[in-house]
Formats: sequence, structure tokens, C-alpha cells
Amino acid sequence: MPQEWVLRLDTILTRFPDCSQEPAWVGIRWRVRQATVAHVFGGEDQLFRLTFRAEPDEVAAFTHLGEPYFANRWSGNSVGLLLDTDTDWQEVAELLTDSYCLQAPARLAALVERPD
Repeated sequence: MPQEWVLRLDTILTRFPDCSQEPAWVGIRWRVRQATVAHVFGGEDQLFRLTFRAEPDEVAAFTHLGEPYFANRWSGNSVGLLLDTDTDWQEVAELLTDSYCLQAPARLAALVERPD
């Protein structure tokens, strides 16, 4: 997995209260308390994937858009994004901000400025 991408994700996610990086069963995940906010990992196909949380209507919209988004069956509020050299990191930051706010306790989420 490109270390640059992990560093970019870590910079975005660890600015949130109580959000920290840890090894996952494969790849790396970021959690607030015991809730996973994001998870990045590589596949045997040499593609790198980021999963995050979204509102149910947004999950359906992302899934309908198709690549670079993909359905993630791990949970009803989880969606995936293929990372590559064309990834829009500003969009990723906004998506991860929303993901954090969905997973964090309300008092922590209230401390975070959300994108429009």
C-alpha cells in the first residue's frame, strides 16, 4: 500500500477527537473509541480500497455511481472507494469527516466542523 496514502489518511483522520490508527486484520483502520471510521487495504488485484461510513441514502447513491465507489456488505452504512493516482483527496477528507461524525459519540462529533 502506498505509504503516502496512509499518511494522507492519517493526517485527515487523527485531527478528529479520539480518532486513532491501528492495524486491522488486513491493512490499517482508524477508530473512534471502538467504532471504525475508515479502513484502507490492498487486494490481490493490486487495487487499494478505502471503506468508510455514510448515511443510508448516500450509500445507495455511491453504489449507484459505480467506480471508483463500490458496495461494501460489511454493514448497512458502509461504502468503499478505490484509491488511485486520480483520487480527489479533498473529497476523501469530506467523506471521512462525515464518517467520523456518524461513528463518534455525539459530544465528540459536535466538536467537528462538517463540510457543506
